[in-house]
Amino acid sequence: MAANLVTIYCKNNKQYVQIPCGTSIKELYDQLCPTLNIRYPIIAARVNYKVQNLNFLIYKPKDIEFIDATSESGSRCYVRTLSMVMACAVRELWPDCDLRIEHPISKGFYCTIRESRHTAKIITPEIVEQLKERMQAIIAEDRPIITEERQTKEVIRLFGERKEGEVTLFETLGNPYCRYYRMGDYIDYYTGALMPSTGYINLFDVEMYHDNILLRIPNRHDPNRLEERCVQDKRFGIFKEFRGWNKLLHISNVGEFNQACKNQKSFEMIKLSEALHEKKVAQIADQIAHREGGIPKFVLISGPSSSGKTTFSKRLTIQLMVNGIRPVVISMDNYFVNREDTPRDENGEWDFEHLHTLDLPLFRQQLADLSEGKTVSLPFYNFETGKREYRGDTLRLEQDTVVILEGLHALNPELIPNIPRETTFKIYVSSLTTVNLDNHNWIPTSDVRLIRRIVRDYRYRGYSARETIARLASVQRGEERWIAPFQEEADVMFNSALLFELAVLKRHAEPILDEVPKYCDEYTVAHRLKKYLSYFESIPEREIPPTSFLREFVGGSSFRY
Repeated sequence: MAANLVTIYCKNNKQYVQIPCGTSIKELYDQLCPTLNIRYPIIAARVNYKVQNLNFLIYKPKDIEFIDATSESGSRCYVRTLSMVMACAVRELWPDCDLRIEHPISKGFYCTIRESRHTAKIITPEIVEQLKERMQAIIAEDRPIITEERQTKEVIRLFGERKEGEVTLFETLGNPYCRYYRMGDYIDYYTGALMPSTGYINLFDVEMYHDNILLRIPNRHDPNRLEERCVQDKRFGIFKEFRGWNKLLHISNVGEFNQACKNQKSFEMIKLSEALHEKKVAQIADQIAHREGGIPKFVLISGPSSSGKTTFSKRLTIQLMVNGIRPVVISMDNYFVNREDTPRDENGEWDFEHLHTLDLPLFRQQLADLSEGKTVSLPFYNFETGKREYRGDTLRLEQDTVVILEGLHALNPELIPNIPRETTFKIYVSSLTTVNLDNHNWIPTSDVRLIRRIVRDYRYRGYSARETIARLASVQRGEERWIAPFQEEADVMFNSALLFELAVLKRHAEPILDEVPKYCDEYTVAHRLKKYLSYFESIPEREIPPTSFLREFVGGSSFRY
């Protein structure tokens, strides 16, 4: 009998348990539930640090951690399941149509319904209400969601022409077998685990949004309430603009991207993407130079970590000079306090995103001195030592100088409270992913920036991927508190994402991610990032210009950082 038992370690209650071989995660949870302290219903489990469905069967010793919707992995699993319910509802209501989950916006997801590849269904409040009612019915029926796996050629046949995005992705991956999900007669593909049945969905909403649909999801910190809808019109405009750019290359998903690479069109993508970036930077410089009321004295550039703020400020400087303006860039990173003086978060860890990581008295004093025509000694922050240094760099402003302030907190009104708004021009820089894996799977913007950050931190700051991932939660909390609230106050937004960047970052990031041990919490994220990278054909970087935003992370830039 003992030979038919397997020992698992439950991380939630820190206990070893012997269970029969072939026990499911759900059965194990039902057995251990009285000893666990989980506030919300479980959604999935981390099995040896990989997220698995609750129907996963255990045959070998494992470390197991049950997760709910308050965890990042649990929230993603919930949203994927909700997406399948929504896609199935669209197919049942309008059999010739398909759902497209375009991108995140306003604390939810912007969705369209496509009648064909190039034609969107006209959305009305009545259609939204029909969709919501059908989704509620599917959830009430508690339909089982089954994982299936077959030969790729058979999966391609099953998905057929109506799911061309998935079929193209399957064809370009080159895997002999593909795993997909079935809900009755409806099949779909998702990049990660789903919940066992539709009845696990307990909260959602769908609403009209810019003539289409907003899928609203539960709040991560309190899954019993929906995320509060917020205004993100400028962000929405950026996504819309980039979708138009991608149409120039006839690319709407990663499968089409991979096909273009195999057809030797990667260099064309690079050239067009870089040219569009340069044109956008030039347009912003023109706005500054010809702003009604006169040229602003201060250009404030903000954005989350690894969004490309530094490269943007340098490229903007060039375009401002073309307009006859003399710009001076001041990087706020150089005003960081010494590492030992960095504020701590509620867990006692350094909070590098906090406003008071900046030496505000020094920063404000030097800005005041510069405004009075004085010469100041500029600090330099050494990220490897965590110390402020002075390397003999000085600055004195001339009469016609425009000061460019670049940093995480540049748009925060607390930074320079005494400078009039009319003397500033605010720019928000981010990296908003504009190409999806297929119609129902997207690559989160935060994950693209994390891959950038992992490569940069490894190359230039001496951090391993594990160390960078370990700080992720703190970084995200800081962005939510200190950066995101001010983005819509910007005069303009700039998207530093490049259509081809993950195909280039892949070669740099994969060996760094491979160093993350498989027995640590950070492996969950490392595994997810490697999976995203695996979907892309790798392309060489030799055609990427030295002024590209990507050069800030992979090296080879002609700018000095």
